[in-house]
Amino acid sequence: MILGRLGDANRFSSLAAVRSFTGLVPSLDSSGISGRHGGPTKRGDALLREALFLSANQARRIDPTLAAKYHRLMVESGKHHNSALCHIATTLLTRVVACWKNQTPYQLRDIDGRVVDRAEARAIIAERYQIPEDIRRARTTTTGTSRRSKESHSAPSTGPSSNHVRRPGAA
Repeated sequence: MILGRLGDANRFSSLAAVRSFTGLVPSLDSSGISGRHGGPTKRGDALLREALFLSANQARRIDPTLAAKYHRLMVESGKHHNSALCHIATTLLTRVVACWKNQTPYQLRDIDGRVVDRAEARAIIAERYQIPEDIRRARTTTTGTSRRSKESHSAPSTGPSSNHVRRPGAA
């Protein structure tokens, strides 16, 4: 899906251009004397972003280097799960496109750069990069900013006010 949505990787002048194409790069809000990075620009192909996000979630469970980055973002930087996955998605995209352009296979490596197989990679992740349950719970739950939480709780209902239907003339 990722390669299909990207098209020909050689059309991009750099890996930064590929990242920018996805809309997963941070927005920049700046004026004459100040500047701040915000959330992802979300410009580009929405299906590509979704495929990258889903792939990043799987890749962090298989690739020790991505698991280490995810662990650092969640535990040390205090990022929310979705934010951490966006970071992982851009890293994964960079690697996939680099492998595609260089005609080399993607290789799982430990954090020292040594090539590992899937079983060894999963063992490394299980041993070193598990997110403590209290942190996972705190950083994967919603904070009440969803549309559902913004609906008025005092708005009039569209149905009857009770389950008991009153007949005309009955008291």
